[in-house]
Amino acid sequence: MIHYQLRCSQDHGFDGWFKDSTTFEQQAKLGLIECPECGGIEVERALMAPAVARRVSLPVPVEAPQPPAAAPSATADAPAGVPAEVKLAGGRMPAQVVAVLQRIRAEVEKTCDYVGPDFADEARKIHHGESEPRSIYGEATPEEAESLADEGIDVGRIPWVPRADG
Repeated sequence: MIHYQLRCSQDHGFDGWFKDSTTFEQQAKLGLIECPECGGIEVERALMAPAVARRVSLPVPVEAPQPPAAAPSATADAPAGVPAEVKLAGGRMPAQVVAVLQRIRAEVEKTCDYVGPDFADEARKIHHGESEPRSIYGEATPEEAESLADEGIDVGRIPWVPRADG
């Protein structure tokens, strides 16, 4: 999956997730992408800032898709220890969303092998039968993720929030 920052003809900014760049182009051409603010269908990709490494940074994992887990109730309260909000580029993330992402992170860390910055290479090896089939996660650049998708290798990006336990 690829995450794009989008902008409508009225200059409203929003984001969207797409299988690959071709899927975005097809949906935009057919008018299937709609601005959540004004309903406009003239949508294009907005300029996105590159990710800049910090001294101490959390990995942005990419993992092979797994069967969906049961979704928590939208009205459920966030568990104790969940920060009220996590800062995002477009604002603040609600505590319930942070809690769900923390549970996803815990499950990924528990059930998948961490391959670090070698994610794209290892995903290709698994796809081509050169490495043991298993669920993996690690870091990949947007270009690597798009290249994997173009090769027919299914991957997903997950926002990596701080652990619930600290």
